[in-house]
Amino acid sequence: MKKPLIILTGPTASGKTDLSVRLAKRVNGEIISADSMQVYKRMDIGTAKISKAEMCGIPHHLIDIAEPWEEFNVALFKKYADECIDDILSRGHIPVIAGGTGFYINAVLYDTKFTEHQTDYKLRKSLYDYAEANGNNALHEKLREIDPEYASEIHPNNVKRIIRAIEYRTITGEKFSEHNRREREKESPYNYAYFVLNMDRNRLYNRIDSRVDKMIADGLYDEVKELIRLGCNKDMVSMKGLGYKELISYHMGSVSFDEAVNTIKQETRHFAKRQLTWFKREDNIIWLDKDKKTDDELLGYIICILKEKGIGV
Repeated sequence: MKKPLIILTGPTASGKTDLSVRLAKRVNGEIISADSMQVYKRMDIGTAKISKAEMCGIPHHLIDIAEPWEEFNVALFKKYADECIDDILSRGHIPVIAGGTGFYINAVLYDTKFTEHQTDYKLRKSLYDYAEANGNNALHEKLREIDPEYASEIHPNNVKRIIRAIEYRTITGEKFSEHNRREREKESPYNYAYFVLNMDRNRLYNRIDSRVDKMIADGLYDEVKELIRLGCNKDMVSMKGLGYKELISYHMGSVSFDEAVNTIKQETRHFAKRQLTWFKREDNIIWLDKDKKTDDELLGYIICILKEKGIGV
């Protein structure tokens, strides 16, 4: 009998946090965060990290588990998430994965096996430097030369994924597209329901702009300055997150403050678009339209689906 699993995701600023807490309450669930930036301690404002009050007593896992200067990746997330799921189920609760990092979600959902290979930090830094000096499109072209199939799936601005794919091919000799194809053919070990929030694009973009304005008002730049004081720099993976890399550029005098804020908004909108593109490629997705239903109605619809699938209710 397959283990039950609920996934609630969507683009940034779509309202995943509130709805996931309400859902977890209804199904006696615990939440596993699938957010590649909320794993880091000391990075609260820029990651829109959920507060203790917002958790409403629902246990949340895989938040604040690494320092910003520590290495964290999808393989580690998969390891920790698997352990969390087993722990949650052992207590008779239902695991609810909530967050917007589709790559992390799929690693758990399809039980991806990551080939053990040593990280080449020198290569990784050289590729980041190459992108900074020559532009993201030039880096994307490097990937296209060695793995055109995967390059066609990845937006040129998704520098982190592009570098990971080049690094994987360089170290293992295997194309990342071949690795992904092999993993996609596997059947999920879970009895799952995969929900994705969506809304009108202009409405989403307005929510993103408002969120960025609130982050700035709440002291995002002070958060970045404190991270720099602690030794964080632009070459760290954590500091390449939205909001952090732009304000580091401002701190270094490369751009004005207004330019940095506008870039955060623009890049966050682009990120949301890439997230939606990712989810549209996935199978067995259940879309939740926030333009047509209230959160109460969406929650009721989710519960009906879960009952049909025999998950948690």
